[in-house]
Amino acid sequence: MTEENFTTTTAGVPAESDDHSLTVGPDGPIVLLDHYLIEKMAGFNRERVAERQPHAKGGGAYGRFVVTNDVSAYTKADLFQPGRETEMLARFSTVAGERGSPDTWRDPRGFALKFYTTQGNYDMVGNNTPIFFLRDPMKFQDFIRSQKRRADNDLRDHDMQWDFWTLSPESAHQVTWLLGDRGIPRTWRHMDGFSSHTYMWINADGERFWVRYHFMTDQGNEFFTQEEADQMAATDTDFHKRDLFEAIERDEYPSWSMKVQIMPYEEAKTYRFNPFDMTKVISHKDYPLIDVGKMILDRNVDDFHTEIELAAFEVSNMVPGIGPSPDKMLMGRMFSYADAHRARIGANYNELPVNRPRNAEVRSYVKDGPMRHHNPGDPVYAPNSKGGPKADTEHFGEPASWYSQGEMLHAAQTLHAEDDDWGQAGTLVRDVLDDAARDRLVDNLVGHLLVDVTEPVLLRTFEYLRNVDENLGNRVEAGVRAKQGGQDGKAAGQATPAPAYAQAKA
Repeated sequence: MTEENFTTTTAGVPAESDDHSLTVGPDGPIVLLDHYLIEKMAGFNRERVAERQPHAKGGGAYGRFVVTNDVSAYTKADLFQPGRETEMLARFSTVAGERGSPDTWRDPRGFALKFYTTQGNYDMVGNNTPIFFLRDPMKFQDFIRSQKRRADNDLRDHDMQWDFWTLSPESAHQVTWLLGDRGIPRTWRHMDGFSSHTYMWINADGERFWVRYHFMTDQGNEFFTQEEADQMAATDTDFHKRDLFEAIERDEYPSWSMKVQIMPYEEAKTYRFNPFDMTKVISHKDYPLIDVGKMILDRNVDDFHTEIELAAFEVSNMVPGIGPSPDKMLMGRMFSYADAHRARIGANYNELPVNRPRNAEVRSYVKDGPMRHHNPGDPVYAPNSKGGPKADTEHFGEPASWYSQGEMLHAAQTLHAEDDDWGQAGTLVRDVLDDAARDRLVDNLVGHLLVDVTEPVLLRTFEYLRNVDENLGNRVEAGVRAKQGGQDGKAAGQATPAPAYAQAKA
């Protein structure tokens, strides 16, 4: 038998797909039978001890969410009912850097929120970008590793970043966003936040809607140029963490206006973009932003370790009136985040004060294990006839579901009429950015590509960028070649020393 270079499981069994999770039909739920996906996610979650795998460097504060508009026609979730005020915790972070890395490296920013509602904890784990690099969790672990450190020298490497991105064209929209102005926010207070995922809302009558969340900063969007960010990285590696803490200390409480896009349930089937693809935005012209409320951060934590480092956010924490969607990345994260907390903190991480819900006593049949300091007592099983708690089928049953059928297969999501990997990224470049912002995007790309990116990957990157926008790709290639030509004794495409402004790793 000829030996081939196939991907295998850790047991040496050939893997069926490196790109697509096993789903019921192209748009159906991911099934537990996908043991290779589970192996990848569970293994990835246990690669590090104590420090978060991605999003290791961050900070946050407590605050409150106040409802300012009536959206009860769309959801029965208690925290979004008129007049409600809900205690909350926010954590902001970089994705790729370790705990000691500079706050101002070019990187997406995590935007994680925990709402302590009367119906239990509702967690939202988003970013400061409305889109993401991927649409299938099968590739998430590989993506994060490509942004971290090499196996041989333990150094960050732009070559492997661009190698992964250019072989994953669905990343183009997020990469274009990342290398633009908003890739380095001036402070956490001056950046927006997004759910990125599409969720389901269910109203009191059982009607279902699809929703995306937008948290628009009331301080205004501001950013660092690459040069400013590099200077700040050398001056104050904790600048963003310090800025948030000190602003709250002097009673300058940052706030964000929460808005949502709401799509009627049936319209998702024929919308021009797949609304469950998190590499795409949903047009504000098609589905305008609707005001919901205001998030205000007004209290610093007393103990950073126990209240920020041990805070556990997980997208699977959804309260009645809110449910998941066919977004494959969301489904993968519903397993992955909770499992990461079990590996990093311990099986009973929700017993910690920062993670414990504020509503009535937890009535769960989960028991024992490390850090467990309270068990509910007998009965310890369900169903039982001993008066133990029973599932709440009235509030949290069938409405949070969607129709699906099909053969189990590894496949991409169904394409809608205007779906492709390049169109929205090109629109961002041509129609959203002004001339000055486009110039900065080109400069950022050129600087980034001059840091040890090999010639084969460079050539693929230029084509990747031309697919986004032909002029963008041409300008970036010309800029890179001009810089390479200025290096005495260096052939085109050979690794060259990076200019100072390119040192911050994306």
